[in-house]
Amino acid sequence: MNETLRSTGYDEILADFELLDDWEDRYRYVIELGKRLKPLPDEERSPANKVQGCVSQVWLSTTVHPDGGNPRLSFVGDSDAHIVRGLIAILFALYSERTAREILAVDATGALGKLHLTEHLTPQRSNGLMAMVKRIRSDAEEALARS
Repeated sequence: MNETLRSTGYDEILADFELLDDWEDRYRYVIELGKRLKPLPDEERSPANKVQGCVSQVWLSTTVHPDGGNPRLSFVGDSDAHIVRGLIAILFALYSERTAREILAVDATGALGKLHLTEHLTPQRSNGLMAMVKRIRSDAEEALARS
């Protein structure tokens, strides 16, 4: 699991968002979350790890940890855009170190809706965020199929 984000789970991020009234403060917080991401190794910046559907460059690498018939997934990722790095950190807090079944059970639209992100992101960023969710879910489906 991304060591830096271990103490910053989704519930903590949600609580922090609720404390911040101003969207400029929330944007700064999202960017700060992105700065805490573990660096992505150069070898992970491959075409296979590039997320399609994002305006910014986004790489997402998934590691599957076999656990009987219910594999556990962890992620590393990066982007060339600060705000997108923060969105990646939020998704990792929501999904990382969960089983494939848990990942597929997450209502990403509902969880992200609680943060009101899509109301304050450009349509392109919102589409990119959903492309990252789709990629994570796809990786979970594939991990289950292979287990």
